[in-house]
This record gives sequence, C-alpha cells and structure tokens, in this order.
Amino acid sequence: MNKIIGFIGCGNMGQAMIGGITKAKLVAPKNIIVGDLNEKSLKKAAEKYGIRTTTDNNEVAENADILVLSVKPNLYPIVIKGIKDHVKENVTIVTIAAGKNIKGTEEMFGRKLKIVRVMPNTPALVGEGMAAICPNDKVTKEETEEVLHIFESFGKGEIVNEKLMDVVTSVSGSSPAFVYMFIEAMADAAVLDGMPRNQSYKFAAQAVLGSAKMVLDTGEHPGALKDMVCSPGGTTIEGVAALEEKGFRNAVISAVRKTTQKSIELSK
Repeated sequence: MNKIIGFIGCGNMGQAMIGGITKAKLVAPKNIIVGDLNEKSLKKAAEKYGIRTTTDNNEVAENADILVLSVKPNLYPIVIKGIKDHVKENVTIVTIAAGKNIKGTEEMFGRKLKIVRVMPNTPALVGEGMAAICPNDKVTKEETEEVLHIFESFGKGEIVNEKLMDVVTSVSGSSPAFVYMFIEAMADAAVLDGMPRNQSYKFAAQAVLGSAKMVLDTGEHPGALKDMVCSPGGTTIEGVAALEEKGFRNAVISAVRKTTQKSIELSK
C-alpha cells in the first residue's frame, strides 16, 4: 500500500493498530503520521515504531490518505470541527467510535466524504482483534479492502451492513468483558477447591483461548464441540447440567441483547 495513514489519537487502540500495520509491513513507518496532545504517548510511539508524530491534528489531516479517528466518541465533534477544512478531498475517513453512525459523521464534516465505520475490540491489543467494517457509498471496493487489510493485520475483520453495527457492538465489542467475568468465575471456583490464584487464571484463560480457536479452526458447530467433551455420566455433563439449571445460556443471551439495545439508544 503506497498511501499515508494518519491517526488522530495515540491511545491503546491507535497504538494497537499502528503495531499491527508496522508488523505486517502494510506501509513503511515513515508513511504513518500520528497526532495527539499527549506528547509522552507520541514519544513512546515514535521510539517503538519509527513513525512520524505531531501535536497538530491539522498536519495529520493535510497529509493522510486514510485518516483514522481513534479518539473517544465524545471528542468526535471537537476533533472533526478542527480538521474538517484541512482533510484531503479524496481522503478515506475511518471511524472506530461506538454510537457514531456514518450519517452523523458526514453531518459533522458538513459534506459527503469517503467514510468507513469500523467497530474493533480490545483484543486487538494482543493481535487477536475482531473488527466489523462498513463503508459508505463513496468508498470503492479497493479502498474498502485496504481498510480491511489494516484491521486484519492485528486480528480478523468482516464487512457488514451498518444495520448490524449495534449487534457487532455487543457480540464482539462489549463481549470481552463477559468472557473476562467467565474466566474470573472459573478461576474463583478453582481457588475455592485449592488451586493457587495465578495458576487458576492461567488454566481458565488458556481453556477459553483454546476453545475459541477450535471453533474458528475446525468450523464445527459449538454444540458439536461441546458434545465431544461430554462423556456419558462424566464430569463435564454434570457441570453442563448445573449451568443449564442456573440459566447460563439465557443470562448470556440477555446480556448481549441488553448491550445491543443500549448501543441502539446511544446511536440515536
């Protein structure tokens, strides 16, 4: 890719993206420019990745062919107001903020631009992110693929219809929190039965990681994989029965749907 990629915001997600891009060698470090008011974060990123940095967002906007707005949702109106007259005419704007739909972003810029709305998640920080990608009608297929490749450099990505973005927010954006709670609960049970705390977290987390990898790598239905572990009259089916008795699946479904509804409310 022979383009300049700009980032406004050098927080955790921004640095996760920069790390993925540089590791995959999608562009040379000199073709990445990052703007942020936090000079400490900029210095850290410059030293680690060899990229260009600045405290002037307009410098980023004037140079970037692909411009990633990696700031908190509440800062979007302020940031966009400051840069909207400085972005290139043919720039592709990438938004990664929950609740910021394409139409709203277009209105903040005051004109129709190429906009790709993306919902990433925090496992991007360890190279295992999941991102939903939705371009507006000005973005070409090739430009959409460029953005997809950026997010696939630190995980996986899928192109989705914007109407699914609220579901994406819950099933992958917010759900890591649910998974962490599951890991913590399993570890607590192991500690209760005598296992040291640090060891219990390792066993529980690795079990979740390996199980997820089996779903992705085998293509088998999760129910079929569950059945493989459940021997007749065995230990696992005893635990499955306890989860069913406590309404485990219904609790998870309710949590995901509640999160989706909250995302819909925030998008209005």
